[in-house]
Amino acid sequence: MSELIIQARPSDLGHGLVVQRILPSARQRMVGPFIFLDHAGPVESLARSADVRPHPHIGLSTVSYLLSGEVMHRDSLGVEQAIRPGEVNWMTAGRGIVHSERFEGAQAVAGGGLELLQSWVALPEHAEEVEPGFWHHSVEALPTVEEGGAWMRLVAGDAYGLSSGVRAHSPLFYLHVHLAAGARVALPTGYVERAAYVVRGRVEVSGGAVEPGRLVVFGERSGGDITALEESTVMLLGGDPVGERFIWWNFVSSSRARIEQAKADWQAGRFAMPPTDHDEFIPLPTDR
Repeated sequence: MSELIIQARPSDLGHGLVVQRILPSARQRMVGPFIFLDHAGPVESLARSADVRPHPHIGLSTVSYLLSGEVMHRDSLGVEQAIRPGEVNWMTAGRGIVHSERFEGAQAVAGGGLELLQSWVALPEHAEEVEPGFWHHSVEALPTVEEGGAWMRLVAGDAYGLSSGVRAHSPLFYLHVHLAAGARVALPTGYVERAAYVVRGRVEVSGGAVEPGRLVVFGERSGGDITALEESTVMLLGGDPVGERFIWWNFVSSSRARIEQAKADWQAGRFAMPPTDHDEFIPLPTDR
């Protein structure tokens, strides 16, 4: 198989929630503008300690997409927004934002447990310091297509002649795909970098089987064909590169100095906090 296969690795977020971390990897730091990808769950029970307390971001957009369960988002813009399966929370940090993610009540693990895909999209240099913003998109607002045993929802970007209303600052695609056994899909063309993450099931790529928890990164000359060996769920993602990025904790930037400034600002309490969630926060790490 000529494609690069990346095995997700367990990552303890330090507050009672262990996730599978796919990006960044030592073998592939980014796919297009996607610089971070975590897969959490399904988790059928969550302690209060699993809540993600208020923490800062710069230079990126966070993309939250749920397969089951519910998460409550609160941020320093005053936004309070629950996200449920099939919906999208898109938060652009730009020059700086603080948010929390809380798992509140039985609805947090409804539908078989909490299962969340969290990705970060690095902003192009001209947009790294934009005003922060938050947008919620309902299930009905996201385009879908179904053909030949393949069902697809366009989470963000442009693909297969569809366009998502989710605002992105650079060319990209992000799709939730469900394949019946034997169904085939070819990744979108017209993008420099493309990848597929197998959430569940088994798929075939270039004659080799790919198991869940693996990211397939396709070369520029690869057709990007995927065939389901059994009923499968796959996330397709990619786009055009935005250039080298530095990543430290929750900060992404083309400038090391900018990250140092963000660290100092968080340490000194210069970030605004969510108006209704400010009694606790995640301190600046000392072990990174």
